[in-house]
Amino acid sequence: MANFAEILKTYQGFPEQHQSLMLSTVDAQGNPHASYAPFVKEENYSFYIFVSGLSPHTAHLKQTGKASILLIDDEATTQQIFARPRLSYRCRVTGLDRGGATWQQIADRFQTRFGEIIDMFRQLDDFQIMQLTPLSGRFVVGFGAAYQVNPEDFSQLIPKAMGPQKP
Repeated sequence: MANFAEILKTYQGFPEQHQSLMLSTVDAQGNPHASYAPFVKEENYSFYIFVSGLSPHTAHLKQTGKASILLIDDEATTQQIFARPRLSYRCRVTGLDRGGATWQQIADRFQTRFGEIIDMFRQLDDFQIMQLTPLSGRFVVGFGAAYQVNPEDFSQLIPKAMGPQKP
């Protein structure tokens, strides 16, 4: 198993290895919904998604202001299907004001990352940019190798205690 410094470096680079995130939402009645969305990430670990207002997950995000997101390594490249490296965050969700300075800046980042399809999204009034701000997180690199993300600094992991763990 890698040492903590190597695991931390892997964690810090993990989001950049992915273009989309798995998105878990619930509707107003508490019914779960799974989806995905391409994203851009800020240095402070806020994630932004550019989503259609016609999608169920967008309505759920607006209704509850909550989401869970998952970044996970590809099945085709994993060494062990039961221990795929993955990163999950529980997030607070807010919408950006369409046309505002922050909206324009984030839309430009989507344009740079994903190309000309973003031109079309900018023209469609139902497309919105949502900010997903992590509240807590967990990074799993294999069996017995799960780390909590430091909620005071999302660029850091909390080292696991050594020795037997009490339940």
